[in-house]
Amino acid sequence: MKTHTIDARGKKLGKVASAAAAFLMGKNSPEFQRNKAPREIVSVTGCSGMLILDSKKTSKSYKNYSGYPGGLKRISLRQMLARKGYGEALRRAIKGMLPKNKLSDVMLKNLKVSE
Repeated sequence: MKTHTIDARGKKLGKVASAAAAFLMGKNSPEFQRNKAPREIVSVTGCSGMLILDSKKTSKSYKNYSGYPGGLKRISLRQMLARKGYGEALRRAIKGMLPKNKLSDVMLKNLKVSE
């Protein structure tokens, strides 16, 4: 298993997320195959030092639907940062960049995020 460490201090959320997603998918490896999850672990450190300054980005809202009538919940990025921290925002950004198939959950298990 290969381990990659990304330092997020002073970097933008999208740049860190795209680099981590590429490592999780195995795009940097010569044995890259779309139908197999790579055995690579990505650890992101210093998430609280990321740059999220744009007012357009902090007004972004995330949706969660429970399946019941009236069960749609929305939370803005600013509220998420206050409640759950920078790590959750980074996890959701990385999850959005991974392929939407059965392998995405396997890839996300290899992600370690620390504030």
